Amino acid sequence: MLGRHRFYSLNPMSFSSSVSKFNALPGNLKGALTLMVAALGFALMAALVKLAGERLHVTQILLVRQIIMIAIVMPRVLTHFPGCLRTQRLDLQIIRVCAALVAMLAGFYAIINMPLADAMAIGFAKAFFVTIFAIIILHEKVGWRRWAAVAVGFIGVMVMIQPGTANFNPISLYALVGSAAAGFVMVIIRKLSETDAPITTLSYQAFLVGLAVVIPGVIYWQAPTANEWFTLLAIGAVSYGAQMANIYSYKWGEASVLASLDYVRLLYATLFGYLLFETLPTVYTWIGAAVIIAASLYTVQRERSKAKAVVIEAKKNAEQ
Repeated sequence: MLGRHRFYSLNPMSFSSSVSKFNALPGNLKGALTLMVAALGFALMAALVKLAGERLHVTQILLVRQIIMIAIVMPRVLTHFPGCLRTQRLDLQIIRVCAALVAMLAGFYAIINMPLADAMAIGFAKAFFVTIFAIIILHEKVGWRRWAAVAVGFIGVMVMIQPGTANFNPISLYALVGSAAAGFVMVIIRKLSETDAPITTLSYQAFLVGLAVVIPGVIYWQAPTANEWFTLLAIGAVSYGAQMANIYSYKWGEASVLASLDYVRLLYATLFGYLLFETLPTVYTWIGAAVIIAASLYTVQRERSKAKAVVIEAKKNAEQ
């Protein structure tokens, strides 16, 4: 009894200590850790979308997803209304919503009609677009080491999808368009985080994307089964958690740094693909994944080394 009491009494302090330690981490490292959680959520969401898409239309899936996300966001919206909808960059919010709609429609279509790991692999091409958009929109300074890490990761993606060969799938063009739009969205999130709260960005997407898919969603509507309803509900809930984690990750870290780390979702997609669809990646996918992981680990290690160097330099200056 005493041991149990001690466990529960110390648990809040332990949690508070963990939060404090996390908040003390460098911005890029916090963003990287949060992005890992977001990657797991997005991979799970993709697997659920593929399950639902075996019979339901993509616009119906997206419509139900948005309705669920609106329901989840609504309590916070009502609590902070109208402040949660107040934005200093309405133009960027609308542009982001349009890009997100393209990314989801194209990406969901590719996920439904391609092997899960392959569709996710092509989605990693967004790192290339993120780096370009980050330079143009955010004016981030990208050194040759980051360029090299992103380039190596992109080469790994090319190894997996094998463009120009008999194994090339035309539907991959949808995945490529979706990855470009997703890369643009990631950079806009980073820009919006300078002026708007995360709940504001998520609320605009939940409401406006939902409105955009109402008509096609109703046209292609089919009555879901009990299992399909459960899958659709899970898609909405997981999407919300992944979106929030993703927003915070790009709020804390630089877009051009985090782009290379998003490749970890391929590992999750491979696991879900095997467990749910009994498919495994080819040897080319494994080779490409190895290259991608190496580039991601290098990026994380370099950021950690830079953070330590800054701390050491600060201590030296303080001593002097």
